[in-house]
Amino acid sequence: MQDRKQNFRFPLARFAGIAGIILLIGGGTAWWAKSSLEKADQRPVSKNPPLETPATPTTPTTPKSEPVTQPQQEQINIAWLDTAGTNVKLVGKTVSFPQSVEPQQILEAAFEQLLAGPNESAEYTTTIPQGTKLLSVKTTEEGVRVDLSQEFVSGGGSAAMSARLAQVIYTASSLDENTPIWVSVQGQPLENLGGEGIVLSQPITRQEFDANFTL
Repeated sequence: MQDRKQNFRFPLARFAGIAGIILLIGGGTAWWAKSSLEKADQRPVSKNPPLETPATPTTPTTPKSEPVTQPQQEQINIAWLDTAGTNVKLVGKTVSFPQSVEPQQILEAAFEQLLAGPNESAEYTTTIPQGTKLLSVKTTEEGVRVDLSQEFVSGGGSAAMSARLAQVIYTASSLDENTPIWVSVQGQPLENLGGEGIVLSQPITRQEFDANFTL
């Protein structure tokens, strides 16, 4: 009986060794866990970069266009006759020329149109006889001198002559309403209107014509 009891005794020294090993393992595990936690705390925390607010797109500025400068024009009125009513009236039709054109050239062009007569569809007319030609037109410091062909005085009475003279005077003075006008036929001053002995004094202005003649 004593021998059986001795077989179940656990050596104390062996027990103490096993316990020491367990303590070492436990202590090492605790040390490793603590070190891991400390290292984890020491890891740099990544910070997200600040969100950038997208810039507001700028609207392109349309460059201001410079106003186009229109070339200056010189205007002249060609004198026609309006016979639609009971009274004959002068009507002016404006023609524009570049300002660089000389006044004499402008008057020449205006008289060419006047002597050519109105268009068929025009609402105005003329009493200047067909075939009348412009022999010359000259601008001087004294005024404007107009020389016409013989056809200008052909046909018509004093009323017709007054109307055609008015067309010449008003067209010739279109660049300057106060300029004096000389009218000649084949180089000779026009002295009488029609066959009724109406004498024409020259030079003559618009104002003088309106005061002494009627259409």
